[in-house]
Amino acid sequence: MRNLKLTLAYDGTEFCGWQVQPEAPSIQGTLASAIGRITGENVLPQGSGRTDAGVHALAQVATFQTESVIPCANFVIALNDVLPPSIRVLEVTEVPEDFHARKSATAKTYRYRIYRQAICPPFLARYVWHYPYPLDAAAIQQTAPWIEGEHDFTSFAAVDPEKNTQAQHSSNVRTLFSSRWQQHDHELVYEVRGTGFLHHMVRNLVGTFVLVGKGTLTPQDVVTILKARDRSAAGATAPACGLYLVNVEY
Repeated sequence: MRNLKLTLAYDGTEFCGWQVQPEAPSIQGTLASAIGRITGENVLPQGSGRTDAGVHALAQVATFQTESVIPCANFVIALNDVLPPSIRVLEVTEVPEDFHARKSATAKTYRYRIYRQAICPPFLARYVWHYPYPLDAAAIQQTAPWIEGEHDFTSFAAVDPEKNTQAQHSSNVRTLFSSRWQQHDHELVYEVRGTGFLHHMVRNLVGTFVLVGKGTLTPQDVVTILKARDRSAAGATAPACGLYLVNVEY
């Protein structure tokens, strides 16, 4: 039995997210089907994390075990022949038996893109949050590093009633190594790197930073919200289309 690590890029627009869901197209399900067509095996690849519906990835990582003897380089070719153009396998490597895409990860980087011009080009619309309204970019940039370090990010985690039981036994403490906003041409781009991220955490952070840019919140308010551990204190969830999983570290 071989343990294979896949690095994937995908356009998440037409998918319900990474995780398999009944009667809805998912990245995980589509990938599992492709692997099955090639190897004849019934496998469910495990991802480094569950990207939501509409979220994209530049380098998602997945692992699965197989008895197939197909060389790794040939796996790349075969999978890309079977997968839809919106999902591409960038690399396949054989890894030790105990390597796991999620459990072995030590850090992740996410990127969020906000397009600032009055008219968003149609070819960008699926990949950015179009926000042409006034924003104080300097205030947003000033605030971003204030959330770096180890914190309880409950205020920025999605409230999932059906997961309350699980939440009682899990921690919302995460460590952010970097949190930065930068201006790139017509876009305001957020990049954040940390040990891990809660459900909707990056999108909720972005929604809150935008309130700072609008003048609705002050930079100090963001620190207060962080300490409150109350989702209702933070801003609205930013749209999924602007978010990308950029990198997973091991």
